Amino acid sequence: MKDAAAIVGIGETPFAKRLEPSETDLAVEAISKALDDAGVEASDVDGLASYTMESTSEVEIAKRIGAGDITFFSQVGYGGGAGPATVGQLAMAIAAGQCRVGVAWRSRKRGSGGRPWANAGPDLSMAAQWTRPSGLLRPVDEIALLARRYQFEFGATRDHFANVALAVRGMANRNPRAMMYEKTLSREEYMAARWISEPLCLFDNCLESDGALACVLVAADRARDTRRAPVYVHAFAQGLPRQSHAMLNYWCDDPLEGPSHVCAKQLYRNSDFQPADIGVAQLYDAFTPLVPLSLEGYGFCGRGEGAAFTEDGALELGGRLPINTSGGGLSEAYVHGFNLVNEGVRQLRGTSTSPVAGAESCLVTGGEGVPTSAMILRKA
Repeated sequence: MKDAAAIVGIGETPFAKRLEPSETDLAVEAISKALDDAGVEASDVDGLASYTMESTSEVEIAKRIGAGDITFFSQVGYGGGAGPATVGQLAMAIAAGQCRVGVAWRSRKRGSGGRPWANAGPDLSMAAQWTRPSGLLRPVDEIALLARRYQFEFGATRDHFANVALAVRGMANRNPRAMMYEKTLSREEYMAARWISEPLCLFDNCLESDGALACVLVAADRARDTRRAPVYVHAFAQGLPRQSHAMLNYWCDDPLEGPSHVCAKQLYRNSDFQPADIGVAQLYDAFTPLVPLSLEGYGFCGRGEGAAFTEDGALELGGRLPINTSGGGLSEAYVHGFNLVNEGVRQLRGTSTSPVAGAESCLVTGGEGVPTSAMILRKA
């Protein structure tokens, strides 16, 4: 499937704490904008991909946008691990001839709704039966446990986590679409912030946002005729380690060697680009410690070296590996990582508000800690 499909359109709604439209209305708006961006008629759409945690349905979306007959549709599980996989599965479907024009989307009103973990009743998933009785009620509690272990084993500090938060906030401060566009963040403010789940403070956590995003894919030969310069899906992979336990991974031999390691092996096996060739990355950042763990998993540094990698402005514009150049989940919006997909496209189109000079490829990842996915996008 290498370079067989391309992203030719992207669209998104505004991001805010509370938006009036329904999640379906937001999805339709984002998809319509993506189709217009591509110059593709909705009636040409015959492939759909979204998240299992998506409240919208393929039937309703197809009706509302005016799609044609749908010949491929899929949903990908595990929340933040799903973003690149929705795009990758559409690319595979296009390469296999199962559809010709695909739309992937994510619509979410997390800023308006309740907390999915608030119901701590007796009907628990298998994973939750191991964690909730011990007081690990929220994702932040589970990641905090991993972060503490990472600190203990490899000497990571709050300064390293702050490096991530400050880098992406700086990106958001250049991005008018970002919820944190006009809200700067200093290291002193980071250190003084209230705890959410030690050792993670307020600024180690993603935003809670409403909004929707979408992208349009077509086959490479058709991509040359669309309105925008295509961005090719060069390589794609998913990863679920043996004996994985989502978020905590304490059934694995090494809880800090998460799904990204499995995903990365498959990703680079089918790619002309290796870590040293990648000049910009969009790394899933629901929590700051996920970034150093992802840096290790995707091969930008060695085992235990992810925290030190963040030093000296390495993740900022002009650094060794600028990340999340729209602000990411920490400072642009948190829509289960789909904004990282759209920003990867903008980087390679040259329309990012934080452009990385000379970038020919961009890594986009799903969440570390859960069954995940990643892709490498290539400039036309």
